[in-house]
This record gives sequence, structure tokens and C-alpha cells, in this order.
Amino acid sequence: MTYNEKTNELNVPDITMYEMVRRISRKHPDAAAYEYLGTTGTYRELFEGIDSFAKSFAACGVRAGDTVTVCMPNTPEAVFAIYALNKIGAAANVIHPLSAQAEIRNYITSAGSRVAVAVDMCVEKIKGIAGETGLEKIVVVSPADSMPALLKTAYRIKTKKVNLPADGRFIGLREFLRLGEEARIPVTQAEPSLPAVILHSGGTTGTPKEIVLTNKGFNSLGTQALIVLKDVTVNDRVLAILPVFHAFGLGVCVHVTFCLGACSVLIPRFEAAKFTKLMKKHKPSMVFGVPTLYEALINAPHSEKLDLSNLKYLVSGGDSLSETLEKRLNNYLKLTGAPVKVIQGYGLTESLGAVCLASGDGYKPGSIGKPLPGNRFCIVKPGTCELLPANTDGEICVSGPTLMSGYRNNEKETSEVLKKHEDGRVWLHTGDIGSIDEDGCIFYRLRLKRLIITSGYNVYPSHIEKIIEQHKAVAKCVVIGVPHPYKVEVAKAYIVLKADYSESDELRYSIREHCRKNLARYSVPAEFEFRKTMPKTPLGKIDFNALKAEHMAKYANGENKTNGKNIKEIGKQKEEERSGNAGVQDAGTCA
Repeated sequence: MTYNEKTNELNVPDITMYEMVRRISRKHPDAAAYEYLGTTGTYRELFEGIDSFAKSFAACGVRAGDTVTVCMPNTPEAVFAIYALNKIGAAANVIHPLSAQAEIRNYITSAGSRVAVAVDMCVEKIKGIAGETGLEKIVVVSPADSMPALLKTAYRIKTKKVNLPADGRFIGLREFLRLGEEARIPVTQAEPSLPAVILHSGGTTGTPKEIVLTNKGFNSLGTQALIVLKDVTVNDRVLAILPVFHAFGLGVCVHVTFCLGACSVLIPRFEAAKFTKLMKKHKPSMVFGVPTLYEALINAPHSEKLDLSNLKYLVSGGDSLSETLEKRLNNYLKLTGAPVKVIQGYGLTESLGAVCLASGDGYKPGSIGKPLPGNRFCIVKPGTCELLPANTDGEICVSGPTLMSGYRNNEKETSEVLKKHEDGRVWLHTGDIGSIDEDGCIFYRLRLKRLIITSGYNVYPSHIEKIIEQHKAVAKCVVIGVPHPYKVEVAKAYIVLKADYSESDELRYSIREHCRKNLARYSVPAEFEFRKTMPKTPLGKIDFNALKAEHMAKYANGENKTNGKNIKEIGKQKEEERSGNAGVQDAGTCA
């Protein structure tokens, strides 16, 4: 594994994910590879678990080129299954355990899986649709299977026992592992060119996609980490909060961690309220999370008393990190003795997570950094391959070795996002708006889908959010575009207030006036709505779709689309007070 800095090319061995980690781990077989709720496994034990799963999969008839569905949270068995399938040459179709029954059916049938590994909480859902799929064997795993004895007993007392259906297709973990022992089927040698993992995402166009990721992609990501994360040593601990059915979780928190020889602390169920306890208990050297996760850490009771002096890297990805939160987080890190600042990462599932990091020499505030080794960025006019000059906003495009091979069974969608440019390289058109300056620093603006066009003007929600969060009463702001009868769309701001402030029309007016002083007239939100919290996706990102759905539901029920009337009345009163002409009509004061 080498990197040619002059040509910006990575030399990554043509081997599988399994072989990559196996090769590296031979240097430290007794080092901790994973920790799970008090159970620690060494790299030797990691590969014993992987190899046992591989034999059992082979005994179930899984062969190179097959696709097996893995529906698991972050547990050792999920890791064993994914790498075991990779050793055989089968692809792991990794799906969210909280997916709806119909979604699970569609994921399984589309992948053509004959075998699935699922957490026990999904048994009823899979039982209801198993007959509509080609499933021949469903391996049921309990989160308790790898717990220490006392914790396992406590878990089984508190949790309702899951009874397996008696149709022969559903088997427990012990029976599955016995199949491998009895059959003693040799594991076949995998072809690195075969698909490694299939993850699921809305893609750059918003509709569900099956994203095919390659061995080369995972191993290139691991190689990039070896170059960039130079301070990581054996036994350093990474807090694996992000799930394995997420590119950031599987790619960085698991595979990169193993490539670095570090220990992945597997968290099967993350609760933001317990983040402080996790940090205190595990003392991780590295944390990878989304912005809302770090906001929860800062706001947690007594979190300022944490000792974070052991941190080597704290990376934010998966969503945009606002400048306001970045400053607050860095102040918090300094307060807790951390010798680092937050590093912002940027990437997509289609690029296997991070493709650039905002760290090292040349970092500029507000930038998402520079490309990781082997990656390239360019900015094009949206909807074209036409290159734009420096400091010009356009669609961000990425080229590099971690890109997906495509959307499974969807050539049309693949061709719309993977395009060959005049330089002969394949570029991923991300659907994100940003720019690159003359020094090569990349600046992210927003998702192209979040761009609001009102009366022909481009309005950037992230900029409005930044301005509103500068108001003394505002803790968090999210802006979306909502329909308007003749402007097509207008901005609507959702606001969470700081603890010392309460909702009122006067405060709403104050925030609007703050916007009028700091934003172009067409960018000022038409509506300001106060909320206690923001809706989030299962991965902790702001759920913009949920906010838009709420707004549309209100509009459909005949409720007022904006609350501007009260603001105008207050504005009129303020203007009258300033002019000393109480009672004078001034309908245009807050238009």
C-alpha cells in the first residue's frame, strides 16, 4: 500500500476486505479488535468468529456471487457475518433493523437473498413476509448472544423471549454455527472484483437506491486512513456509534478501525442522553459522529466535567456542521482538556463515506477541507459536466477509488450520477452545491434539493440558518422551502430557543428584524415556527422531509400557511412608537 503524492494516486492491493484486515492484523493478533458491552475480542478471536461464520454460510449453500441479507445492529455477529461473506465472495446486503416489513421484503427480494441474518426483534416482521421471498434460511441472532454472563441474564429477564417459527427456515445462532462444524466445508477463495457490500440510501435523487460498494473502495478508504490518521496506534479505541448499515459506520467505525489496528467499541443501541457516560466509560481516542450527536454532548448535564484529554481525533460527518456549532464544540473541547479541535468530514454513501477532511495545513474556517489522498474534486454547472472557475458555486463532483460501482439493477440512475468527463475520469455528481477556492479548499453550501428558488432568486437555507443562530435567543434553526401561490417557494424557519427564552410574537418579530438587517429581502423567511426539538432520522440527521410533511399537512387542513400577520401587527406598532404617530395606518411596515 503506497501513495504517490506527485500523481495523487493510491496503490491499493487487489485483495478482499477480509484479506486486507487479515494481513494487517497478523502483526498484532492479541490486540483488542472490538469491545461489546463489556466483552472484548482480540484480532485472533475476531478472525475465529469470522471463519466460523464463513464455514456455516458455506454449509447453507452460500457461494461466491451470492447476496446474503444482514439485518443487524452493531454487534460482533454483524461484523462476523459481513466479513465472512466477504471471505466467501458473497455480498452483504446490509439493511436497517427498524425498516418496515414491506421495506424488508423489497430489500430481500431485490437482492435475491436465499439466506438472511437478522436480529431477533425482526423475527415477526420477517415471518410475515418470508413466504413472499426466496429465503431458505433465516439465522436469528440475539443482542445477548455476545454479552457477558451477568448482563446476558439481566437482558433475558427484562426482554420478552422470541420464539422461532417451527417451519425449519428459522434457526438460532448456535444451530447455525453447528452447521459449519459438522459440514467442514472448505471456504472458497473470493474474487476481489465481486461486489462487497450493498447499502441502501435515498441516493442523490431522493428515491431508494441499492448502492454497490467494492473491495477496492473499502481498502482504499483504509489506506487513506493509514496516511491521514497518523497518530492512531494499536489498542486505540474508536466509539462505533454509527451503525453498520451506514457507510460512515461500516466504512470508518469498523473497516478503517481494523485497518488501523485499533479497537472498535460496538454500540448496538445509541441513546444521545447516555453519550456522556459512554465517553467517560470508554475513553475513546477517536469519535466519529453527526452534528446533532455533538450538540447533545455539549448540552448534556455536567458534560463539562468530562476529561477528554485522551482524544486524538473527533470527526463530524453525515450532515453539515454549522460554524456556530463548530465554535461551540471547539470551546467545549478546550474546556474538557481535549488537545484537538473538531474535524469536519464530507462524503456520501455513494463514495463510501468521507472523501475529504478539514484538517492539517491550509485549513480554512468554514471549509470542509481538502480531498483525501487519491481523491479529486471539481465544481460543475448543475446538470452538466461544464467546469466552473474557482470561488464559483456549482455542483460538487468527486472522483476517486472509493466510489460505488453503481446502483444495483439501475443503469439509468447510475448514468445520471456517475459520468465520464473530458479528462477520462469517472466523476460522482453529488447533488451538493459548493465551491473550491484558489488554494484547493472546498466549501459546502447545501444539498441541491434544499436550494430554494423564490421569485427567480436562489436562496440558501444554510446561510439563513447561520444568520438566525446568531440571534441571542436562538439555540438551533432549520430552514426549508415551502410552496407559495406566486413566488413558487418561500423560506420557512423552524427555531429551537435557548433555555432562558420563551415563545412570543414579540420574540418572533425580533428574529425577523434580525433577518431583515442581515439578509437580502427575498431571503427573509415568510414564517417562523418555534419548536422544542427538531425531528431526526434514525441516524441522527435533521429530518427535512418530516418538517416539510408537517407543513403540508397543516396547509391541507386549512390552517394558515404563515404566521406573518401577527408579526406585521407588531411591526406596525413598533413603527408607530418610533414615529410617535400612534393610530396612523402603515400596512407596508413589515411587508
